Amino acid sequence: MTAIKIQTQGMHSCRRPRMQFLEIFTRSLIILCIALAIILSSISVCDGHWLFANAKVFGLWHFCIMEQHGVPNCTTDLNVASIDGLQVGLIFSRTAVSFGVVAAVFGLELLIVSQVCEDPHSRKKWSFGSQLVLLSFALSATGMLSFVIWLWNQVSFMGFTLTYWCQFTAVFLFFLNGISGLHIHSLMQLPIVHPGNM
Repeated sequence: MTAIKIQTQGMHSCRRPRMQFLEIFTRSLIILCIALAIILSSISVCDGHWLFANAKVFGLWHFCIMEQHGVPNCTTDLNVASIDGLQVGLIFSRTAVSFGVVAAVFGLELLIVSQVCEDPHSRKKWSFGSQLVLLSFALSATGMLSFVIWLWNQVSFMGFTLTYWCQFTAVFLFFLNGISGLHIHSLMQLPIVHPGNM
């Protein structure tokens, strides 16, 4: 019986470093993907030109009309587009996606701090950071959907620009990594059963 207990304890001691490596690798991958999502979302929001339709470019900040030789004539007065409520709708859209980026930045900061500074509150920081990333997903997705709704009559699949798809990718990464972060946190809350104590 003593030999079996020593053997099981030895197996547990061999498994634990492997599990720690897997956990660190997974957390690092989540942090890296969130950082990539923030970069993509920031580029998309700053550029803001999301839809091309009928020689017109609709964006979060500008409305452009393509003139001869492909030269855009842009203005920040979105009422020029002659679409009812577009000015207010796009203010809401860009506000939502901008706050989404801000929430993701603070979430990423908490995730990094929870890994760099080991203290009794590290797990809480990780959990709160993951929740902020999910909040970023909700805000960014709301901004994207509202943009599409306000311009529904102009929307076509091929009309979405590269920066719009950057935002779409960022929203997907925010959701995937926010959920993954919370799942890892829930796994770490489970009690560890040592084979030697069975």
